[in-house]
Amino acid sequence: MPRPLARLYWSLSRWKLVTRPAPESPTILLGAPHTSNWDFVLMLAIAGRLRMDVRWLGKDSLFRGWRGPIMRKLGGIPVDRKNPAGLVDEIVSRMNSGEVFSLVVTPDGTRSGHTYWKSGFYRIARETGLAVTLGYVDRTTMTTGLGPTIELTGDVSADMDKIREFYADKAGLRPEHRVEPRLREENAAAAGAPEITGA
Repeated sequence: MPRPLARLYWSLSRWKLVTRPAPESPTILLGAPHTSNWDFVLMLAIAGRLRMDVRWLGKDSLFRGWRGPIMRKLGGIPVDRKNPAGLVDEIVSRMNSGEVFSLVVTPDGTRSGHTYWKSGFYRIARETGLAVTLGYVDRTTMTTGLGPTIELTGDVSADMDKIREFYADKAGLRPEHRVEPRLREENAAAAGAPEITGA
């Protein structure tokens, strides 16, 4: 979103931007709790106001037909959910080619019924060496923005404890769809299985 349009949005919106400064280096930017498609508008407005160059992952069906060029212009990267293996390689290739951006990932999703976050953001961050910035939406306070940026250690349970602490009081736009920040891999780690190390 162009910065003048983003400034206009924040001057008219009921939402209040309460945020830390934009990271100075590329990061994985978590968009959570992701409980509504309106979060997409807030993400564009945040990026525009903070002058962040962002990319975001979307299912490949969003990029078909006339919508494709628009979605790509807005920073979209299509994901083939039937064949996601090359996603990390594509992100790394883009960054190695000189692109500088923060990658927005929504690990929980908008549909009800989920009980875990998807671990893709963790895998990408570990594979690329990028830190993770905690973006948030909280309807209870009508605030949104960026929280802290953290370095993942590879200790999935300890890392997720930090993430859970930040999101503990963040309700999302539709609180009834909020998913507790927890990865299935934490159960495996507790049982002595290997940690998440790559894609």
